[in-house]
Amino acid sequence: MSYFTWKENGLTSDCVSLESMAARFEEAASLMRRMSKEGFKLETKKKKKLITHHDQAIFEAWGFINEESPFKQLKLTIE
Repeated sequence: MSYFTWKENGLTSDCVSLESMAARFEEAASLMRRMSKEGFKLETKKKKKLITHHDQAIFEAWGFINEESPFKQLKLTIE
């Protein structure tokens, strides 16, 4: 299963007003809703938030980089 780690490193750190912060949150929420509709899931493993998708082609079509070990990625390709 393809995944990447969700790390929130200052989603609003460059915002200069409450309005710009609200807009940023709304953009992020819209993106997360679209991802959910496409079949992405949020999983927690070892206190890390992972955004996963069981279809590697959809995962890659969104431009995400798979963080699975090379062995697991090769296994997915061969299967």
